[in-house]
Amino acid sequence: MMAAPLSSWPWANLGLYKYLLCAPLVAKAISDWNSHEGGVGWSVHLLILFILRGIIFQLSHTFSNMLYHTRRRRVIPHGLDFHQIDQEWDWDNFLILQALVASLVVWQVEPALDGVPVVQSKGWLMSLSLHVVVSEPLFYLLHRSYHREYIFSHYHSIHHSSLVPQPMTAAFGTPLENLAMTAVMALPLLGSFAVGYGSVGLVYAYVLAFDLLRCLGYSNVEVFPARIFHSLPFLRYLIYTPTYLSIHHKEKDCNFCLFMPLFDLLGKTMNKKSWDLQEEISSGKNDRVPDFVFLAHVVDVISSMHVPFVFRSLSSKPFVANPLLLICWPLAFVFMLLMWVFSKSFTLSFYYLRGRLHQTWVVPRYGFQYFLPFAREGINEQIEMAILRADKLGVKVLSLAALNKNESLNGGGTLFVSKHPDLKVRVVHGNTLTAAVILNEIPRDTVKEVFLTGATSKLGRAIALYLCRKNIRVLMLTLSTERFLKIQKEAPAEYQQYLVQVTKYQAAKNCKVLKNCNYIYIYISRKSNFKRVKLLQTWLVGKWLSPREQRWAPTGTHFHQFVVPPVIRFRRDCTYGNLAAMKLPKDVQGLGSCEYTMERGVVHACHAGGVVHCLEGWTHHEVGAIDVERIDVVWRAALKHGLTPA
Repeated sequence: MMAAPLSSWPWANLGLYKYLLCAPLVAKAISDWNSHEGGVGWSVHLLILFILRGIIFQLSHTFSNMLYHTRRRRVIPHGLDFHQIDQEWDWDNFLILQALVASLVVWQVEPALDGVPVVQSKGWLMSLSLHVVVSEPLFYLLHRSYHREYIFSHYHSIHHSSLVPQPMTAAFGTPLENLAMTAVMALPLLGSFAVGYGSVGLVYAYVLAFDLLRCLGYSNVEVFPARIFHSLPFLRYLIYTPTYLSIHHKEKDCNFCLFMPLFDLLGKTMNKKSWDLQEEISSGKNDRVPDFVFLAHVVDVISSMHVPFVFRSLSSKPFVANPLLLICWPLAFVFMLLMWVFSKSFTLSFYYLRGRLHQTWVVPRYGFQYFLPFAREGINEQIEMAILRADKLGVKVLSLAALNKNESLNGGGTLFVSKHPDLKVRVVHGNTLTAAVILNEIPRDTVKEVFLTGATSKLGRAIALYLCRKNIRVLMLTLSTERFLKIQKEAPAEYQQYLVQVTKYQAAKNCKVLKNCNYIYIYISRKSNFKRVKLLQTWLVGKWLSPREQRWAPTGTHFHQFVVPPVIRFRRDCTYGNLAAMKLPKDVQGLGSCEYTMERGVVHACHAGGVVHCLEGWTHHEVGAIDVERIDVVWRAALKHGLTPA
């Protein structure tokens, strides 16, 4: 079956190369810039508008998704998920389309545009009048026609398939709809220029105001206080609200106007509940207390921009150092300094799981700050305030991420539980499940000996004590005999012989190879392609390894990692595991961002540990040392609830 005319974009398969369609405009703008003495050509103005319009949509998206400012006034409470982000990926197609159309028009009449003033006061009044008299009723009629069966099913339904209105959703549609919107937007400008009232300032003001109003309506955040409409009731018919538009997106049979509900009133299509609902949402009653909170922190300056309210296309994929982020690094550095001085923990993202609201809060501190002695007290104060806030709100479980549960910082959360013994919120470090994930990666039927670095850390201790009970010999790399003996004494007497202290990486040479080991194929170089090698040794890496230290591992070694940041994959003749992580259950809803370098739907094991704690309804705190007896209990609970190893 053939697609309906103008229902798909002709450059849909070009990817980023679609911007090459603007190359003639760029070339003409450069030519105009060089040739116009004392002025700027219209091609330059069109190019500047193209950039400014993109910035308006981006800034509107940022505002809409700053949950720490907007969560209480969100109209539709659902989260923006990966499906909608992917579907709206090419939202900016309309910018290219309108730039091309405007270029063709301008180049045809450019000689007549010479001498157009920068500002013409009569043009503003003329354009406003034409907008009200022409554009508003024209769009209203067009929009109602979009909802007729044939046009809706072949064109407009794709726009309504986005469940959560976002600024980018405003631009998401078929070429036919965007051509119609181009005409609606252009008519007031063309009319003003036709009667001699056109100006450069008018073009900028009208186009940018038009985009800003569209973004406002699709922001999904009720920005208007209800008292304005109580004081000035006539405003209800002159300007729509995000609530007003969201009702249309949900109901589909009312509230068709462009910006002015007056035309819905005249057409008898205004939803009677629009203003009551607007008042309810603007009051902040749409907020909800989360059941579970994951308390994270910022890793570094560049990854601080890998968040949903900055670039959603980048945050919807695992973090990599994108060139766009490098360009924005200076601005992100300034924000780091401001957060260090002024900020407190804030809400970053959320999703729903089996009716429970899960949120991620962020302590406004960066990874390097956790290693500054003078900053530790302030960091603990930030974490403590977040825990007390969660307790006051009625949060059930709060899970500490990465450095927020550092042993040297707060004893893995013990500090807060001891200081506040009456906490109702359960504080969880999640490392029991982290240990379980690492341990279940090890093929116990073939591994009889492992080499363990970071052996006396919280995770290292638990892993060593667990493996020795499985009759697996653990070579524990540590210079501290006191710490080693303390851990060894924790093991049952019959298993203590399986814990062996080593002080140098060279000891790994004496680590026994795997029994009945499998062959794997490892990529060596372009010339030799893949090499077939045996999996010989298992290293459990809890302390960062330099390339020099990795050289002590024999060919075929597999590095299981529980160190942050992950080690550099220096050895091509070895294999490397990822950080301990688990994939959330399939019924998770509203998830639209990746957790640092994790794949979509995958979270760090400590995050997953908090989720399991919440789903199970456990009432104990999980802080301090890992209870080895509970490793298998937590693992089975995670699998029972549909979490799977990533």
